[in-house]
Amino acid sequence: MSARFVHAMPYGAKPLGDGNVRFRLWAPDVDTVAIECEGGHVSTMRSLDDGWFECVCPAPVDSGYRFRVGGDLLVPDPASRRQRDGDVHGYSVVVDPSSYAWRHVDWQGRPWHETVIYELHVGALGGYRGVEMVLPHLASLGVTAVELMPIAEFPGQRNWGYDGVLPYAPSAAYGTPDDLKALIDTAHGLGLMVFLDVVYNHFGPEGNYLDAYASRFFDESIHTPWGASIGVSTPQVGDYFVHNALYWLEEYRFDGLRFDAVHAIGNPGWLGSLAARVHAAMGPDRHVHLVLENEANQANLLGRGRFDAQWNDDFHNALHVLLTGEDEGYYAHYESAMDKLLRSLREGFAYQGETMGGKRRGEPSAHLPASCFVNFLQNHDQVGNRAFGDRLSAMVHPETMEAALALLLLAPFVPLLFMGEEWGSRTPFLFFTDFIDERLRKAVREGRRKEFAAFASFAGEDIPDPNDADTFTASIPERDIALGEERRALLRTLIAVRQEHVAPYIAQAYGKDAMALGEQAFVASWALAERSLTIFVNLGDTDVTIERTPSSSAAWLHGDAATVAALSRGLLPARRAVACLES
Repeated sequence: MSARFVHAMPYGAKPLGDGNVRFRLWAPDVDTVAIECEGGHVSTMRSLDDGWFECVCPAPVDSGYRFRVGGDLLVPDPASRRQRDGDVHGYSVVVDPSSYAWRHVDWQGRPWHETVIYELHVGALGGYRGVEMVLPHLASLGVTAVELMPIAEFPGQRNWGYDGVLPYAPSAAYGTPDDLKALIDTAHGLGLMVFLDVVYNHFGPEGNYLDAYASRFFDESIHTPWGASIGVSTPQVGDYFVHNALYWLEEYRFDGLRFDAVHAIGNPGWLGSLAARVHAAMGPDRHVHLVLENEANQANLLGRGRFDAQWNDDFHNALHVLLTGEDEGYYAHYESAMDKLLRSLREGFAYQGETMGGKRRGEPSAHLPASCFVNFLQNHDQVGNRAFGDRLSAMVHPETMEAALALLLLAPFVPLLFMGEEWGSRTPFLFFTDFIDERLRKAVREGRRKEFAAFASFAGEDIPDPNDADTFTASIPERDIALGEERRALLRTLIAVRQEHVAPYIAQAYGKDAMALGEQAFVASWALAERSLTIFVNLGDTDVTIERTPSSSAAWLHGDAATVAALSRGLLPARRAVACLES
């Protein structure tokens, strides 16, 4: 049995099945628009209401087209499903979205509580087909969701993905649209969900022509690190991104979306309506998950019928400071690292309305279950935003890393792993781009060096050039030869324990208590069904004497016999984590 999946949208090119294609563009700032097809045929588009232009003309599937706006400017389709040769300045391509015959048509996804996320960069793993080849390994590990960093078409051959300018076109540098669909189809056959990181807070600096004919895409009254914010309050603009979300979920059958830096959108009301519209379109039978990255810590956006969860930077930042002692950059806001970590373990967010960097940040979150928070030790940001892309595994003792991984995977929050983490990879993950415009290449290179000039531990001239191809190849993860297999076995065991004893209950899991046992040691407990989950962690290099010991009836989930025996005597050994269920 096979089936075709297509998202119906009012934008772009729609093959009509008779050799003709309906083209449609929203261009409210110009009076005339024409469609220019590859080969030279030009058709004038009819002006409709509210800035819309439309025409129906012959155009075979796989042929190229672009719009001529205002008389002489040639631009790609902002709703392009594919760009010829990945050129963000060139021809868009007519695509028949129903051409791929899906194999696993009955797939409905998996419930959120089963989620264990593996974030990856598609290019670093060899493109869509390369990722598809890795999927059996991830499934055998116990991972249940693969999250792709953004794939929207960007300039050049390599990019983190956050410089995308054509949100509907999967990057040609990684393969074809059907290659991407095959990746997702194969994942579903292995029981894996696939999530996509989408960027609705800005467009990249090269290849974005929207302000030339649809300036209402941008709200000049609100500024972000990337310029004017996106004007989602304008219906045509807001709907453009809602359709984009539905397009990935319906036409490509992604199982969830991670929304990048939504605090920069500055419109929580629109975010709420986006979530509601997506849930309504998906229906009650399909599991589709929506996750935020949101520096504002807006707890009101999380929960049933809204967004499933938020990436919890507070957990990461506090734990990172506790592990490394770093206090520069944003880590300066986590100087009381133990207090902030304990609060995040008890209540989700560490910042719930307190002042951070001169502004109030966050909302109360203790009422939310642990399932509303995605925790991680590493991700693309927390590794790649370091000057030299240092992974945590290159900064702390291997046994300390294993204790932190036990906390990550056995605590009742949704865990996220970063590619290579299962092998103990020490390969850096650096920031890389491939802009065509030399002025942008220079600006990125110099901006990167200036960004770290104030850091005592870095010398700006030594920072790798993001435009250099070697910067990208240096970021391809390699397994640690000495401990890779051992680390992989540990993660497989921890994930299996999690799925049996922890995961089924996280939607009703709430923090009970969390307390320090030493400078780098602590214990945390959560109400888990009719029992308590308790995790003892010592990230320090010395043993710690404790008064709070587990009950005699504790059922041990993780910890070697010697550590459990020592704990019962009131001693928590260095670089260890143990977990148990208590009645």
